Amino acid sequence: MREVDETVERRRERTVRWQDPMALAAEIKGRSGREVLEALLRGELPPPPFTDLLSIQVTGVGDGEVEFTCTPDESMYNPIGAVHGGVVCTLLDSVIGCAVHTTLEAGLIYTSIDLQVSYLRAVTTSSAPLVATGRVTKPGRRVAFATGEVRDRRGSLVASGSGSCLVMPIAESP
Repeated sequence: MREVDETVERRRERTVRWQDPMALAAEIKGRSGREVLEALLRGELPPPPFTDLLSIQVTGVGDGEVEFTCTPDESMYNPIGAVHGGVVCTLLDSVIGCAVHTTLEAGLIYTSIDLQVSYLRAVTTSSAPLVATGRVTKPGRRVAFATGEVRDRRGSLVASGSGSCLVMPIAESP
């Protein structure tokens, strides 16, 4: 393997800060999924740490649907000079799951159990902002289904997906 001389490489830095994710987990217990997402949208609840890491923001909440934006930077690039597909996949997983979350009563949460993603075009920093929407196609008491899409700043579809989520009660702390 080739050794990298850091004096030759142009190093960049990114500082990541986040709030205690367990504080957010405690705050959601008495709220419906839609109430949680609306509170995140208004800035009344701290965002989950991964959203700051990936520059994702909640920008819209409705019954069975959500909209998020993502502004990728070059820290998310893969070796071929494009945003890593995992970022777009995470964005789709998030809007699909959160769309389902908007349909859940207080005391219920979800977890992804299936996700299918189709990538349609490359994403770079010039694609930003990305707008992702998620919509529930079939709500359920145990399993719910939703779809998602990600569009670039020009409105071109860059990826689409579908998934299912397991609906379950929030576990009580021991």
